Amino acid sequence: MTKYIDNVNTYLSQMKIKQTYVSMKSGIDKKKLSRILTGTQDASGTDMERIANALGERMEFFLNDSFSVPRIMDFEPEKIAFYAGETTEKQEEVANKLLQLMENIDEVMSAKNRFLNISRE
Repeated sequence: MTKYIDNVNTYLSQMKIKQTYVSMKSGIDKKKLSRILTGTQDASGTDMERIANALGERMEFFLNDSFSVPRIMDFEPEKIAFYAGETTEKQEEVANKLLQLMENIDEVMSAKNRFLNISRE
């Protein structure tokens, strides 16, 4: 296997990213991606570029001799992130409302409990 593929596999493993996600983001067929990542099929320059872009990195990142992947535990534990592609205005509005709900979930649940307690009286 090439250094590029070894580094991509290390990145996927440490960041806990599934091949299915990379396939979807890169547009590379799942079976072809699997063959590339196992070293059964050589990756073209285009394939390498598409895989790197799908992972939010430049191709050179995976070719670097001093390759290192940030450890997941280095990220703040109370934060959750995922990439859902380019969002529409409506999707962004819904996401912001969900964030507000998550930030205020204690108050929402507390209000529900108070309401239930009042209804029992």
